[in-house]
Amino acid sequence: MEPKPVQRDRAAGVLLGQAIGDALGVPYEFRSPVREGGAEMIGGGLGPYAPGEWSDDSQMAICIAQASAAGGALSSDSDALNEVARAFIDWKNAGATDIGNQTRDVLGAAEGYAHYGARIGDRSVDEPDFPWAMCCTKEATDYSAGNPRAAGNGALMRNGIVGLTRVHDRRATAAAARAVASLTHADPLAIASCVLHAESVRVAVLEGHLDPRAGLDLLPADEQEQWSQWIDEAENGDPMSFSPNGFTVTAFRAAWSAIISTDTGAPGHPTRALQRAVAIGNDTDTVAAIAGALIGARYGVSGLPWRWRRDVHGWPGLRGTDLISLALQTALAGIGAPVEAGEWPLAERMVVETRRLGVAHPADDRVVLGTEADLAHRDELGCTAVVSLSRVGTAEMQDHHVVQWLVDSDDPETHADLPIALHDAADAVVGLVDEGHRVLLHCVRAEHRTPSVALLYAVKHCGVEPAQAADDIRKALKVNRIGGLLWSTAMEEAMHHAR
Repeated sequence: MEPKPVQRDRAAGVLLGQAIGDALGVPYEFRSPVREGGAEMIGGGLGPYAPGEWSDDSQMAICIAQASAAGGALSSDSDALNEVARAFIDWKNAGATDIGNQTRDVLGAAEGYAHYGARIGDRSVDEPDFPWAMCCTKEATDYSAGNPRAAGNGALMRNGIVGLTRVHDRRATAAAARAVASLTHADPLAIASCVLHAESVRVAVLEGHLDPRAGLDLLPADEQEQWSQWIDEAENGDPMSFSPNGFTVTAFRAAWSAIISTDTGAPGHPTRALQRAVAIGNDTDTVAAIAGALIGARYGVSGLPWRWRRDVHGWPGLRGTDLISLALQTALAGIGAPVEAGEWPLAERMVVETRRLGVAHPADDRVVLGTEADLAHRDELGCTAVVSLSRVGTAEMQDHHVVQWLVDSDDPETHADLPIALHDAADAVVGLVDEGHRVLLHCVRAEHRTPSVALLYAVKHCGVEPAQAADDIRKALKVNRIGGLLWSTAMEEAMHHAR
């Protein structure tokens, strides 16, 4: 069954949410705790990393996503799991900017075991069916057997994408979580934490709520009561007590405690949750990455703040839009509806028959209102930044470009939180203007999304009265009437702001 638009939004937010949490936590990893609300993507950390750059947590998740995007099952004997294992080895050797001790030791031993096996078996490790997953799993099992502290958080930190691999099959999702975790972390506690986390992601994407208990029945019977108790402690305890958090159980509880303790029902929960996840301290990037995957699954791309979405980036030369693409490809391939070449989000360009518009915003000539056709003429319009309210092709992405997840639909069920998305888009425009840019604000035809955001921008950031702003925008677009859910919602929000 094809996912609904709001489910696509939530699926698309999983990997991006993880990377945002990761990059937000990077500067404070194993340092004095930052004041809650004060975390910024300033870089540094163990890399050291550039501002907005994600760390090994998301690097390893991308290794998984690049295999899962093709739709292969991540079961214990699958080609896709072999691809993930080999990708981990290659990443260790060529891409890892920092790497956990257990992960480094297991992958190093697995590589040695693989080359030894290849020599005595007269094989090449580069053969397509070489059993890299078996090598990794063996060494992870051996490490666990000989090390009483083998339940680190290194499998859980990369786990969010696994929750998208089979969104309509909870048992297959759990099997994938076990198999991927076991490549480096074979301890039962590490595996269980990944099963619970993946099922929480899967349920959030489909149903729009977070429930860490949803996967308890997927664990062995003798583990369920203990995990239920640990979740209770996360929900009732002080979030700051879950530090240090290198132990996978503590990391899981820290992430969930940060989320549940900041869920007041007021707007801004994603920001509050990730700020608290970082403020807990210790392994800040990992706790925030674990929480970020859950937050992305619950609120979607449309619920993640624009500046974080824009600024996040990292190995292997990807940005936030690339993570959206990998997550959607994974979710769709897993239900037998793979994204074809030329389809969004793989399309290089969005081919749409539409007119050029390119008119100045009536309240601020530093903003240009446009259509899809204007995107190719940014320089001609004197614009140095773009806020896209519709889908954009991979070749159409430009510097200083914010892509907003905003569906042109009058069905309320297609929107995760329409007021939040509209406010965030208007805030993106003013943020770019404040950075010194002239901003092209566009959708496909400038019929609903562009005027709605332009209206809220005029009232919220330019001080124009709602009725006057609406009239000015209609005149600028040369239309007598603008209707629909987006416009009416923007007007309601504008009037509320003006009161």
